[in-house]
Amino acid sequence: MTLIELLIVVVIIGILAAIAYPSYQEQVRKTRRADGKATLMEVAQQLERCYTRFASYNAAGCDVVGDLAADIDSPEGYYVVTGALTPGAFTLTATRQGAQVEDAKCGELTLTNTGLRGSGGDPDECW
Repeated sequence: MTLIELLIVVVIIGILAAIAYPSYQEQVRKTRRADGKATLMEVAQQLERCYTRFASYNAAGCDVVGDLAADIDSPEGYYVVTGALTPGAFTLTATRQGAQVEDAKCGELTLTNTGLRGSGGDPDECW
């Protein structure tokens, strides 16, 4: 092999890496987003159970209400879930933490008691 052939191979590998790496990074962010979505859904389910038992989302006997007062970390630690609770409604927000702060495409994820899903970007793409 000549030096020119070797340089051509190195350039081709460099171009492929430049194309593949951003795609890989976006896939990693998307996977981390699943951590926040799962936590939102879990907390929402617990709040629905509270509503079934106490006819209120912010009832004192509901364990998840106390947890929300201190914020709930997602299992992988990429999101922190906070909530705004009233007796008849709730809005949960998953705020990015750590490495996920770089996810400018979707931002914070939200979920309401009516099932309305929101984000800082396109909800259809982010959820």
